[in-house]
Amino acid sequence: MDFIGLDIGGSGIKAAVVDTETGRLVTDRVRLKTPEGAEPAAVADTAVEVIKHFDYRGPVGCGFPALMKAECALTATNIHKTWIGQSPSKLISERTGLPVFSMNDADAAGLAEVRFGAGAKRDGVIFVITLGTGLGSALFVNGQLVPNTELGHLYMSNGEIAEKTAAESARKRNDWSWEQWGKRVNAYLEELDKLFSPDLVILGGGASKNFDKFKKRLTTKVEVVPARLLNLAGIIGAAMHAREMTEKRRLIQA
Repeated sequence: MDFIGLDIGGSGIKAAVVDTETGRLVTDRVRLKTPEGAEPAAVADTAVEVIKHFDYRGPVGCGFPALMKAECALTATNIHKTWIGQSPSKLISERTGLPVFSMNDADAAGLAEVRFGAGAKRDGVIFVITLGTGLGSALFVNGQLVPNTELGHLYMSNGEIAEKTAAESARKRNDWSWEQWGKRVNAYLEELDKLFSPDLVILGGGASKNFDKFKKRLTTKVEVVPARLLNLAGIIGAAMHAREMTEKRRLIQA
C-alpha cells in the first residue's frame, strides 16, 4: 500500500511516495528549503508545493518537529512560536483537499527504523535519536512507541540543554570537529542510560551518514548503532502513520 510521507524539518521539507509493506520509496524524494522563520502559512504552502510533485490523491502522513497531541503542536523550538496550538494536518489538508495525519517527526523516524531498519526484530527498550537541526527522540518498549518524549530538551548533569550541544546544528554552529562533537553526543547518551537503561540506541538524522567519523568517541556502555534508513526514516515513518490512521478510521466507520 502506497502513501505519501511528508517530513517537515527546521531546514528542509521532504516527501516521497512509500510502499508501506516494504518501507521502500517508490518515487524519488523531493525536498524544498523550509521557509525563513518557519511560520505556519509559509510552511504549509511549501509542504503543498512538495506534495504537488506527485500524482497522488490519497492520505498524507506528516512528521512535524513539535510535541504533538490531537494533531496540534504544543511546542515550537525550531519553528515559529505561532505554531503552538496550530494543526499542520488542518493547514495542509485545507490547501490540498487530502486527509493529513501528523505526528512528532522523531517518532515518525523511529517507527520506520524499528520496523524496517536497525531496530527490526529487536525487543526491549530502544531509543531512536535524530541528530539534525534539532535533537529528536523516539522511545520504544518491545516495539510499542511511547510518543512525544522530546528528550532533546533534557537538562544534562552539566546544566546544558542536550539539543544545544548534541544536535548536528550545534557542531556546525560551533565549528567543532566530528570528534569534539562526538564527545558531547556521548555525554547525552550517558544521560539517557542513567535515566532509562536502554538496550539499544539508534542514531539517525542527517549526521547518521557520518557515524564512522565520531563513533570512536561513543564510549557509553549502551549499544549504539547508526540508522539504516538514514534521513529517509522520517518520510517512511510518516507514510506508515498515514496508513495506520487510515485503517483506524475505516474500522471506526465500519
